[in-house]
Amino acid sequence: MRHPVLNALCIAGVVALAACEKSSDTKVEQALKSVNVIDETNLNDIMLTVADPEEAVAYFRKTAEQNPDRIDVQRGLAKSLIRARKPTEAAQVWQAVAEGPQGTDEDRVAYAEALIRANDWARAEAVLNTIPPTHETYDRYRIEAMIADANKKWSKADSFYETAAGLTTRPAGVLNNWGFSKLTRGDHAGAEKLFAESLTYDSSVFTAKNNLVLARAAQRKYDIPIVPMTQRERAELLYTAALSAIKQGDVVTGKGLLQDAVDTSPVHFEQAARALEALDAQVTKG
Repeated sequence: MRHPVLNALCIAGVVALAACEKSSDTKVEQALKSVNVIDETNLNDIMLTVADPEEAVAYFRKTAEQNPDRIDVQRGLAKSLIRARKPTEAAQVWQAVAEGPQGTDEDRVAYAEALIRANDWARAEAVLNTIPPTHETYDRYRIEAMIADANKKWSKADSFYETAAGLTTRPAGVLNNWGFSKLTRGDHAGAEKLFAESLTYDSSVFTAKNNLVLARAAQRKYDIPIVPMTQRERAELLYTAALSAIKQGDVVTGKGLLQDAVDTSPVHFEQAARALEALDAQVTKG
């Protein structure tokens, strides 16, 4: 008579054990899923920073095909396409993200920047105009400044550049862009000040150093500014100053700077040597 009861207890025990095992399996799966998400997030970060751009594009493209509903992967694909210097494709991806149900104002800013990189300034401006003025970010004002520059609205450009510089702890890039804007307008002293300020935040950017030399040379200040530089960079900057001097008619000064560039360079400086030979030949003919 007790057998049915015993059987019932055994069955109940088996069911309970199975339930425990199922619960345990579910927890393990959830834990593994969490670990996978963390690993994937780290991998995504690596792909967007130090990985080869083309490899990053391939990774995000494949992941996007496998997970078409994941907007974070779509964003990763768009960013990797920018790194791979494929702005037109990046703009297409950003458009889908920005106009999708999960699109944000920050996505629209990124979309506008991709359009600028693809040289579609009119559409970039149109996209920015859809973003409410309450979205006040460094990237938004940086892009606004570039568009104002392209439209030659100098006062607006200056205002946007100044605002953008105040919204980041790393303003070297935007200060360099602002300086270049001043340089193209003919405000050489203003440009010099901005390039010098840019280098106080990041002294490793050669473009800013070269721009600083251009701004100074336009004022006939041909001496090389006191900023950190390698021997090779100094030779390149002397070459830039030399060409500027020659272009402005200061040929003797330019020739001396070319000779300094040749002497300073740690390796053979072919362009400077050729320019120096051309000047010597011109003097000989004269």
